[in-house]
Amino acid sequence: MSDDGKVNRLRNPLAGFLLILTVGLFLWFQRQPDHGIGEQAGAVEAGGDIEVFFSEPYAPSASSRRGGIDEHLAEAIRNARYSVDVAVLRLDLWSIRDALIEAHQRGVAVRVVTDDDYAHEEEIIDLLQAGIEVVTDPPDALMHHKFTIIDSVDVWTGSMNYTLNGAYRHDNNLLHLHSREAAANYLVEFEEMFEEGRFGMASVMDTPYPRLSLTNVDVEVYFSPDDMAAVQIVELLDAAQDRIVILAYSLTLDPIADAICGRIEGGVHVEGVIDSGQAANTGSDVDRLVRAGADLLLDGNADKMHHKVIIVDDAIVITGSYNFSRSAEERNDENLLIIYSQELAEAYLEEYARIRALAAP
Repeated sequence: MSDDGKVNRLRNPLAGFLLILTVGLFLWFQRQPDHGIGEQAGAVEAGGDIEVFFSEPYAPSASSRRGGIDEHLAEAIRNARYSVDVAVLRLDLWSIRDALIEAHQRGVAVRVVTDDDYAHEEEIIDLLQAGIEVVTDPPDALMHHKFTIIDSVDVWTGSMNYTLNGAYRHDNNLLHLHSREAAANYLVEFEEMFEEGRFGMASVMDTPYPRLSLTNVDVEVYFSPDDMAAVQIVELLDAAQDRIVILAYSLTLDPIADAICGRIEGGVHVEGVIDSGQAANTGSDVDRLVRAGADLLLDGNADKMHHKVIIVDDAIVITGSYNFSRSAEERNDENLLIIYSQELAEAYLEEYARIRALAAP
């Protein structure tokens, strides 16, 4: 741990890093946009600059631990030209480890931030031994992000940890945004942790483009605890007119529950699926919402229903690493996206229907 007690650095110097960075920045500014969105099997597009993938824990291929949604991210890393920045709670997927090492060996600048609790796992050690620098949060913090920035123009985020469980056993989503502004937002958050050692409540409100427009899609980007994400969620819920659909691993944040109850009283239909292992935890608002009239079921996944999703009026998707909990709002490092896209909402509603069909009656 550093002298200021805020950051642990596990260092292996990057040979020629400054040269690589300089050349990379020059080439980046010369680069012509090459979206490549929607070309991969299983992608659901929204406006040409966003695609989403969902894990398939019940697919026959899931038992092989090959060919899951992690492969899309691994391919993107293998195609990186200049830089790959990863912030993830936990990493034990060989596909991601191997892609990061290969990128590093090609001269791509690769940096990783992970949570201190998982810093000594085999795959992280492999990255260090390959010469990739890894930064960890302090022991009393929870770095809960799951995002990757590639070439300062592509962002991969969502609910999926880069683990075998995350990709093959849990219900998860992996979202890809092609946007320099979105990437700039996430890069500011990354640098705050990697370079400045600021995590959790030491974060500051400095997101450069909290509201941005992609092709035919408006997006809002928030980080907690600094951007007060719950305020943004409550505002959307308060404005709901017809339906609120919830896919939540955890739901313990009272202002969100208050807003949902208020909309039920206003005649809005509320339904959803909650992870069965979390629904009865201390502070859970699930029973309260059911008593208020929400049609909530417990998931049927023998492992975890790990989504953090709310869909408002079949047209707005709230998603990210952010559980709907007090810890996510006040202490953890998290990211939250609000995406205004009926097309994307339809994709998430299809995932909801799949999970609902397997839920406990």
